Amino acid sequence: MSKPGKRIRAARETFGDKEMLPLDEAVKLVKSGATAKFDETIELAVNLGVDPRHADQMVRGVVSLPNGTGKTVRVGVFARGPKADEAREAGADVVGAEDLMETVQGGTINFDRCIATPDMMPIVGRLGKVLGPRGLMPNPKVGTVTMDVKKAIEDAKGGQVQFRVEKAGIIHAGVGKASFSEEALLTNVRAFVDAVNKAKPTGAKGTYLKKISLSSTMGPGVSIDVSSALPTSA
Repeated sequence: MSKPGKRIRAARETFGDKEMLPLDEAVKLVKSGATAKFDETIELAVNLGVDPRHADQMVRGVVSLPNGTGKTVRVGVFARGPKADEAREAGADVVGAEDLMETVQGGTINFDRCIATPDMMPIVGRLGKVLGPRGLMPNPKVGTVTMDVKKAIEDAKGGQVQFRVEKAGIIHAGVGKASFSEEALLTNVRAFVDAVNKAKPTGAKGTYLKKISLSSTMGPGVSIDVSSALPTSA
């Protein structure tokens, strides 16, 4: 097994045994450690006290980050007629109906977010085994099955982030870029944590927000004092 590079070793030494840092200190540390030759994504991992195998403990939702994600999002829309025209005018990257279904079935997925009008769901439903595992299946609960395709596209391209708890009870999300200011990252993290907190399911017992950690794409992670990541602490 190859040894970690000099930059990674230096970052680990800088992070040391730091645990449960206030959010502002964690952001400063992770941002300063993001020294790769590209603009690293700042990533958040939230460990929840839920078992998503139970329907009443599933956590999912959507949040618009105040400062965006820093990522260019390609949007695919399943629509016909005037709604297809509306999608194109709103900036959708891929628009179609049966033709788009066939393209996806053929293994080509040229979008990061999928939106559909309600009448298209019988077609989109056939793609569940392809779109589902990628987290791309449109869902009315997060606003991606809608007649207001213009707003859905604008939200997707403007910094909206969907989240869904994984089997291990963890939610992962990108909350900005290393090039963002510390204040922008702080605001984004708090908005995201607030949304996850408000999405607490009825079946959750005991401590809901168990652990939060922050990292950059190529850097080590650091754990955050949960209370400092909630908007009420700002």
